[in-house]
Amino acid sequence: MDTKELYREILNEHNINPLHKKEMENPTMTLNGVNPSCGDDITLNLKIEGDVVTDASFTGSGCAISQASCDMMADVIIGKSKEAALKLAEIFDRMIKGEVSEEELEDLDEAASLQDISHMPARVKCAMLGWRTMKEMLGVK
Repeated sequence: MDTKELYREILNEHNINPLHKKEMENPTMTLNGVNPSCGDDITLNLKIEGDVVTDASFTGSGCAISQASCDMMADVIIGKSKEAALKLAEIFDRMIKGEVSEEELEDLDEAASLQDISHMPARVKCAMLGWRTMKEMLGVK
């Protein structure tokens, strides 16, 4: 199996069987994120204890890329400090722009499978939706 095929399978798995697409009881923070160019619409929920993201979930609808990316983001930020979650978002941003190192890609875990989105400009906002919403929630514009 080639790398692109593996990445497609990871994306499909997160889209079809998302672990974090669900309602959350008593989230610490909730924010709606919309991609007006294609209609993706999510509500991101975070549970934060102290400075640590202890849980993350989302609801809403959108294309496979936006839904899978949001699910992968939740996977990678749970258990991280807010600062570390924001650093991962910054790495994801740079990955989409083609400005990331191999070591940084490893930090993104399965979210690194979206690296080729950088070659599909119309889909970049789809992949960024969850990450952009999380950054806004945590105070970064």
